[in-house]
Amino acid sequence: MGDPYSFDELRRHIKGEILTDSVSRTLYSTDASVYYDVPLAIAIPKDATDISIIIEYANKNKLSLIPRGAGTSLAGQVVGNGLVVDVSRYMNRIIEINQTEKWAIVEPGVILDDLNREAAKVNLFFGPETSTSNRCTIGGMVGNNSCGSHSLIYGSTRDHLIEVTGFLGNSDEITFKPLQKWEFDKKCRLDNPEGEIYRLMREIYTNVPVRKNIRKEFPHPEIKRRNSGYALDVLLDCAPFNSTGNLFNLSKLIAGSEGTLLFITSVKLGLVPVPKPFKVLLCAHFNSLTKSLDANIEVLKHNPDAVELMDKNILDLTLDNQLQRTNRFFVNGDPAALLLIEFSGNTSEEAIFKAKKAAQILSEKAMGYAFPIVEGKEINKVWALRKAGLGVLSNMKGDAKPVTVIEDTAVRVNDLPEYVKAIEGMLLKYGKSCVYHAHVGTGELHIRPVLNLKDENDIKLFRIIGEETAAIVKSFGGALSGEHGDGRLRGEFIPLMAGDENYSLMKRVKKVFDPEGIFNPGKILETPPMDTSFRHIKVGHDNIPKPVFNWNNDGGLLRATERCSGSGDCLKSTLAGGTMCPSYMGTRQEIHSTRGRANALRVFLQGQSINNNLSVKDIRKVLDLCLSCKACKSECPSGVDMAMLKAEFLQHYYNKHGIEIKAWFFANISRVNQFLLPFAFIYNRLVGLKYFRHLLQYFTGISSERALPLLSRVGVEKWYRKNKNNITEFKNGRLLLFVDEFTNYYDGETGIKAVILLNKLGYYVEPAPVKESGRALISKGFVNSAKKLVKKNLKELLNKVNKSMPLVGIEPSAILTFRDEYPVLAGKKLANEAITISENTYTIEEFLYREMISGKITKESFTRESKNISFHAHCHQKSLSNTNIIKSVLSIPENYRVDEIRSGCCGMAGSFGYEVNHYNLSMKIGELSLFPEIRKTPQHTLLVAPGHSCRHQIKDGTKREAKHTVDVLFDALV
Repeated sequence: MGDPYSFDELRRHIKGEILTDSVSRTLYSTDASVYYDVPLAIAIPKDATDISIIIEYANKNKLSLIPRGAGTSLAGQVVGNGLVVDVSRYMNRIIEINQTEKWAIVEPGVILDDLNREAAKVNLFFGPETSTSNRCTIGGMVGNNSCGSHSLIYGSTRDHLIEVTGFLGNSDEITFKPLQKWEFDKKCRLDNPEGEIYRLMREIYTNVPVRKNIRKEFPHPEIKRRNSGYALDVLLDCAPFNSTGNLFNLSKLIAGSEGTLLFITSVKLGLVPVPKPFKVLLCAHFNSLTKSLDANIEVLKHNPDAVELMDKNILDLTLDNQLQRTNRFFVNGDPAALLLIEFSGNTSEEAIFKAKKAAQILSEKAMGYAFPIVEGKEINKVWALRKAGLGVLSNMKGDAKPVTVIEDTAVRVNDLPEYVKAIEGMLLKYGKSCVYHAHVGTGELHIRPVLNLKDENDIKLFRIIGEETAAIVKSFGGALSGEHGDGRLRGEFIPLMAGDENYSLMKRVKKVFDPEGIFNPGKILETPPMDTSFRHIKVGHDNIPKPVFNWNNDGGLLRATERCSGSGDCLKSTLAGGTMCPSYMGTRQEIHSTRGRANALRVFLQGQSINNNLSVKDIRKVLDLCLSCKACKSECPSGVDMAMLKAEFLQHYYNKHGIEIKAWFFANISRVNQFLLPFAFIYNRLVGLKYFRHLLQYFTGISSERALPLLSRVGVEKWYRKNKNNITEFKNGRLLLFVDEFTNYYDGETGIKAVILLNKLGYYVEPAPVKESGRALISKGFVNSAKKLVKKNLKELLNKVNKSMPLVGIEPSAILTFRDEYPVLAGKKLANEAITISENTYTIEEFLYREMISGKITKESFTRESKNISFHAHCHQKSLSNTNIIKSVLSIPENYRVDEIRSGCCGMAGSFGYEVNHYNLSMKIGELSLFPEIRKTPQHTLLVAPGHSCRHQIKDGTKREAKHTVDVLFDALV
């Protein structure tokens, strides 16, 4: 057969894919935990038949299999050195939803939010909604027995599991479902592995001393969140061992088994009616964590739907993320802790009454100092802030981070105050602090001590704290894991938590399901030491020793990549909303996600890759489909700025391998256009010819399928010089208008309208003394050249930009470069000037909005004609500004009705969509949401897109014309 690890035989037999390259193995070597372990290969099966073949191959070659969905595990469940089997890409069908009987059958790769969108069509949904609901898979939820913020009502995944179908370790297909007594007895008589399983279950649950020991050692039955070891206690009181119990159903044991017992191929889930239509959030503020824990006990008497905790550490870290800063609108002062308490009702009044009553009691008992009640769409913002908790922890400066070691312990709610005191006392001994958040209403807290896992002393503490935490939890009769499972993090402590006899019993269970131990070994049972194989390691220097950008705010370039927590917020479909990550949405491949790129770049910088053979060219490939849209900077809770990381790396690549002519062409498009402008008439005739476009494709890499923008007939500055004497009205102030490289060469008419518009609104407009932002240079990785331009521009603008003389720009990506990249390219001498300029730089929409709010611009300047407008915001506006500003500005004419198009990235992204090797993906991204939404938009509705490339993409993809905000307001002047 040849080399058993070449996987050629397996490739020939399955319909799916086998990945063995260094890049793919690196990308799958981590999850959202602290661990790093490189797999032999990655299998991406297309169906259950593929999985059966993979299992047979694994048995034949003595390989381990690691099932994987979204890879958001926090205890290292999907990290291993065997064959990772990713079911998320293809095995994601919703097979059936039964409205009458309230159940759904799905494949393991189905994303929870996708299931709930379909179920909502028949007024049903799956209750346990995790904070990762827009990317977590049902298979992963079963493996971890996931819960969610509303587990007070809906419990865990196990509580809704009806059937699971999959393969045992010997590749036998099996279905576990509820069994009548006669069915159970019949199973016990089977002469096959299934019969062995049921005979072992009969032996366990008919043995009185064994039953007593399970009751004695497992967590207190009042604790609903319990997910440590195998859930042998859950089946104790089932029929036939208790005549009044529920039917025996081994799918309940599969829940929480982390892929170590069964390789799941389909799941039958119970659905519940959609929640009551009206919800409110009581956001109780506290001056101490202790008071919030005491208040939690009181609040539960009022039957809330959910109670979630956020402590000061988490709240402070949300300040470093632009999106989450806007979600803090309800925060009053500087609380030590918040309780987010949800109430629902059949009417708004009913829900508000419940919240006010709870707030009154808390106030009377001096539990809390502020009690804002949030309603309507604003509730989603508050929950988004809470869900960002995991990701924002990576924003903590330096190498010391809140780490997953205590993580998700659960005790009885009334024990929480004393339990937290015990934990804090233990940590105090070692001079450590921690972070608290999450599901306080069900007795579970996410508790993360702040440790530096690059430091030998803290690595020792990692184990010590783990051991002492386990002892404290055991003393309270608690669960070492309430939902995130054991993985390789807590497996060592199961003998302490469940007792040696029950641990031996779990080993017998594992053996009968998986005789050769090929399913996810080293998880739950016989785990490797919990303080080994960390993904963040101490390195003397990284592989880019002299970066161009100033990464001091991150603590260096390597630490900037280490901000990625692995939480996988970038692994969402376009249906989940938002912009991040457009290339992943288009391909659904890990390599094209922000997480994938960050992991690959981190490993490269560390020099930790497989045999150190992750090359510069490998990283170039990983980063190639990053559109530099900047969405990750705001939507990633950890604030990973992949666009800037990509630019930094590309400069390193050019230093090593030289400059590519096609990259130079796009980076220096301003110079190219400056040369072409005198020949605009000839150029504009030629670009319509297919033959000419084919020549351009050959020499420049521009796709011949792409229409090209025409050069402006009138230059803005030339027009300004001729008309300068007419620009006299400036009752409202002065400004510098940045006529950027895109407006100047392609949208001159819009630039001229901007001058006239601003002048008629009472502003003296003077063109800024700089003509190029450097956006193209940065996007293509010519960072050294960009740095020279930045310094030149800053010197030109020295002492010219301030509060009374702001810098205002028309093209979003160009003007926002002054705010985003200039401060980190300015160098020490110009650092203060760069900050001053960034603080006084505005998109034209932002400037108009500012002046509107101040009362200087009023509706009286505009038409009263009625118009419907739909706008698509540029990605950089979504990330670095606020799209509500665009809506407000377009609504200045009092009868203009304005809506934002629900869309992510348009797919053009500057030069990205023009390039022949990116054209197809560019159009595919446009088709994900933007193009369909525009096609649904009535012809009489005016389309607006402030971005030049966005307008071009809309025209190419839909044949519709979109205007700039300036064009619309100019036409609306009276």
